[in-house]
Order: sequence, then structure tokens, then C-alpha cells
Amino acid sequence: MGRLRNLAESIHEFTTEYVADEYDPAVADDDGDGGYDISTKIGMLLLKEEINKPLRKLEDYLNEMPGILDVFGVESSPDHSSFSLWDDEFPMKELRCLLRRSAEQADFSGTGSIDASGFQRDQSSSHYRHRAGYSFNAMKTTLLIDPESLIIKDAHFTTKKSYDGHIGLQVFRRNAKDLQTLLADKMYSWGEFRAACRENGTRPVIKHCEQNALKKAHNARIDDDVYNQRSMSETVFGMLKDEGEKLRSRSWHSQFRELTRKCIVHNLSQAASQ
Repeated sequence: MGRLRNLAESIHEFTTEYVADEYDPAVADDDGDGGYDISTKIGMLLLKEEINKPLRKLEDYLNEMPGILDVFGVESSPDHSSFSLWDDEFPMKELRCLLRRSAEQADFSGTGSIDASGFQRDQSSSHYRHRAGYSFNAMKTTLLIDPESLIIKDAHFTTKKSYDGHIGLQVFRRNAKDLQTLLADKMYSWGEFRAACRENGTRPVIKHCEQNALKKAHNARIDDDVYNQRSMSETVFGMLKDEGEKLRSRSWHSQFRELTRKCIVHNLSQAASQ
């Protein structure tokens, strides 16, 4: 309980500062639906991802923890339906801004590691998955992390069978100014990706697909001590999946937001532990 309260305090401080910086004071202080201001709504949505319970159970769970509710200045848990309504209030554009701000809570080493994993979407019906054009049954999640602090710098989500090199280039371009070194496995081995790194002054430490002797020679020259830091990406995915890898949201856009909030909470938790 002590850890959860500390995290709740970190979330409340973070969301309060964010709203004060990004919102007009009149809007930020306005109590909206149910008497909850914007910072409280965002904070409770983030806390929901940490507790990771069905919404109806979440409401009961929070009402049994007055100390946690007190952190947000509320006497009782919001109704379970409120969480669903709030989810639509904060689009991916704003959540990406929150993710960047959360990554700034810890020092960035200048080295980034990129990797991908899947989160299960069993909550979505097979009919919806077919209608939405899902290519596979897992939400492909690509993260750019700092292997030293384990902070998540950026995230990319897709329901399609997209090429890793294309995704990696997209993520890199959003973060090029902060990266001195980029680590990735051979799934990201694409000439245009490497060229973009070098053009922006970033050293690409990316394994080649060993199709010939020259590619094998390139891989042999890679510094293993540097490249092996890439394994910390798997550590971060393991931490995100600690409570399970199934997503609770049903639609793909809600799943994107759910995963982004998980990444924000992870960053705040890591920053608080440093």
C-alpha cells in the first residue's frame, strides 16, 4: 500500500504540473463532470492502469483505500462509467505529450534502444477485429527506451504487420535530436534507417542480417558491451507485462491510449525509484 500511495503522490504532482503548464488557468481549475478537474481525471486514469482491475471492481477497490483517494482530494471513487468517458477526453496527441513529459522526470543518457513486443487483445470480439482489419491478434508495441534509466522515451502501436525498419525510422525521427547512439536488432536492419541515423549525428548500433560474409564481418566489429544494452528493452517489456499482457480496452484506439498510459505510469514509477 505504501508503494501505491507513493506512486499516487507522484502521479498527482506530475499531472498538476502538466495541467498548470499546458492549460488555461480558467479551464484547469474548472470542475467538470462529477466535480473532477482535469488533473484529477488524468491522474485517476493513470492510477487505473497501475491497479489494473475491471472498472466495476476498480471502483470498489478505490473506495477501500481512503488514503489513496485523499492524495487526489476526493472522498470517494469516481463511478466506473466516468473512467470510460474520461478515456475519450484525452486523445493520443495529448497522451504523447504526457509521455514525453514523464520521460523528462529522469536523466536521459543519450543512448536509445528500440524493440517490439505484443500485447493480447482478447477483449475485442473476433467480429470487431475482422471489421477493423486487424492483421494479427496482438497489439504490436514498439518502444524506444533508455537502457540506463529504463525510461520509455517514445512508443508506437499498430494492429498491422508493419515492417520494423519503417516503424524504427518513424520513432527515430521523432527523437533524433536526443539520440547519440541507437541500439536495435537485425529486424531493424534497413539502409535508409541507418542513413537517417548518420545524417542526424546518431551512431546506429544495429545488427545486419547475415546474408553474406561482408554482413557477418560488420556484425563481428560491433562492440558487444554496447550492443548488449539492447536487452534492457526486454526488461522494460517484462515490467509493463508484470500484471499481465492482456489489454482491457475493446477498440484499437482505446488500446493505444491504454498502453500509452501504462508507459507514463512506468516512467513515473522509475523516476520515483531513482
